[in-house]
Amino acid sequence: MGKVLWILQIVLAGLFLFAGGFKLVTPVEEMLKQMPVALPGWFLQFVSVCEVLGGIGLILPAALRIKPGLTPLAAAGLVIIMIGATVVTIMGGMGATAVLPVVTGLLLGFVAYGRWRLVPINVEPLKAHKASFPS
Repeated sequence: MGKVLWILQIVLAGLFLFAGGFKLVTPVEEMLKQMPVALPGWFLQFVSVCEVLGGIGLILPAALRIKPGLTPLAAAGLVIIMIGATVVTIMGGMGATAVLPVVTGLLLGFVAYGRWRLVPINVEPLKAHKASFPS
């Protein structure tokens, strides 16, 4: 189960780093032309920053074993963004394409629950390893 969660975390982190990074470098006017529902430009920029930070949060805390509890929180935060993406997609009349944010949100929910309850990142092996060195 741990390997499945790591694979999902890496794939989802790549997705959000790419999507959020692309939105950050794309001019707001260009994004507004492509949006099915008009949203304020500042809100699009805010969501983009949240996506990038969430993508980083899916990997770094768990990989570095520094505050690994932030990984399920990052996944849960991205679930909220995916709920909003699903609603906006449906409001724009593109119900069939709403499947992508729904599936992404479900995968993020699985990562959040998996890292919170099923296979949380354990920081103890690192502490035990450091203690085994002679002083």
